[in-house]
Amino acid sequence: MTSPLPIGATIGILGGGQLGRMLSVAAARLGLRTHIFEPGAMPPAGDVAHKVTTASYDDSVALTAFGQSVDVITYEFENIPTSALDLLETLRPIHPGRTALATSQDRLTEKTFLQGLGLQTAPFADVSDMDTLTAALSEIGAPAILKTRRMGYDGKGQARIMAADDAASALTDIARAPAILEGFINFSHEVSVIGARGPDGSVACYDPGENVHEAGILRTTTVPARLNPTQRTDAVLIAARILNALDYVGVMGVELFVTPQGLIVNEIAPRVHNSGHWTQNGCAIDQFEQHIRAVAGWPLGDGSRHADVVMENLIGDDMDRLPALAKTDVSLHLYGKAEVKPGRKMGHVNRIVKS
Repeated sequence: MTSPLPIGATIGILGGGQLGRMLSVAAARLGLRTHIFEPGAMPPAGDVAHKVTTASYDDSVALTAFGQSVDVITYEFENIPTSALDLLETLRPIHPGRTALATSQDRLTEKTFLQGLGLQTAPFADVSDMDTLTAALSEIGAPAILKTRRMGYDGKGQARIMAADDAASALTDIARAPAILEGFINFSHEVSVIGARGPDGSVACYDPGENVHEAGILRTTTVPARLNPTQRTDAVLIAARILNALDYVGVMGVELFVTPQGLIVNEIAPRVHNSGHWTQNGCAIDQFEQHIRAVAGWPLGDGSRHADVVMENLIGDDMDRLPALAKTDVSLHLYGKAEVKPGRKMGHVNRIVKS
């Protein structure tokens, strides 16, 4: 294990969205600096980071200068070009590591990895064309969902297949990209565990949160989730198993379906996660500080929950409610995005639930 980063060291963050913004705030509280690498101009993280490089991920000169200016590199989203990572890892350590990133970037790889750990997933099959989709449907059946293997998020890159006749249109909807077919799961609700692992192998997990989605986008996360003691323990153990198998360093989000047959892993995200925003007001050490601690080689913090919390995303026109929200007893977290767009995450609120 390398030595912990000293006060004043710089953490490089690939991506300058709201997660990079909140990571930068957490780093500053710990006396560390952040340097954002982001292709888009005026990113949300730019308001709070020590430095921002605006360049594309194929700009090797900018990437090299960025890598040489930081002490360690992390990221706020998964879909970073492999070529950029190939260059950067010759310059500085990248946490979480490449194995975790490669696993989560491809849904087929991810599902295969999870099943290899003995974990339950939805039934799935590789789909490359109409013939393989037809074969997959005959094996898995309908209803099912067709998902692109790469680049999908917030409900994008997906098409539902309610009957075999929907197959052709579904393939067209995802532009015939390499995909997987997933069978529908009969679940009562979805929960997620935010877990962290340090370079020394220590693991700390937050209480599971219960998620509600609308139009494929997370709307609320409520803590504590509706789980019995056995389910709660199993959820945390599943997250820890995944973290250890990947020799992971940093924070990860693990989404799980609650079913009569047990917990089924939906997907993993190798980064701080939207469903972990409740930790900002429900824990002394939130997920952003925990991630910074891990990638900096510092001891993990205590993730114990001191309050029940409901986190609600502010999406698009939800910003019209801002004057009313500002007058209530909620904790407001805005991302500094100037333009409101439908489906765009503009911020979130955390509401402490009083007993």
